[in-house]
Amino acid sequence: MATKEVILREKIEGLGAEADVVKVKSGFANNFLVPQGKAYEATQENLKNLEDLQAARAEREAKELEEAQKLANKINKFKPVFKLELGQGGKAFGSVTSIDIQKKLEEAGHTVDRTAIQLDKPIKSSGETKVEVKLHAEVTAKLFVKVEALSDAE
Repeated sequence: MATKEVILREKIEGLGAEADVVKVKSGFANNFLVPQGKAYEATQENLKNLEDLQAARAEREAKELEEAQKLANKINKFKPVFKLELGQGGKAFGSVTSIDIQKKLEEAGHTVDRTAIQLDKPIKSSGETKVEVKLHAEVTAKLFVKVEALSDAE
């Protein structure tokens, strides 16, 4: 199969970020990437303009890192409390999942993707559990989730 080198204009999942020079199949480049404006052909002229794209990428990545650090500081201070009905031995009827944690974060005004919440298995016991939230490749927030018993009065 024939391949072609292209310079990416934007981040494409599974392929690379902007300003990356990647080899792709010719059909993918000619029929999708170039016509959609997602990439340039890697000609000598375009390779000379690569520095501008790399500068824009560095600026965007620095901004994303700064935003992730700010959000991590807010999440580190946030302590969500969940109330579950508990049976004997502190075992919960139901559980706290990453979806529940995401909803609590959104209620507090913090937008986080559910897949960023690193929860191995649902929380099914009372007490405090440390949950990591991966906001960026270099930034991970620590969230302490507290599960309390639901009293009969509630």
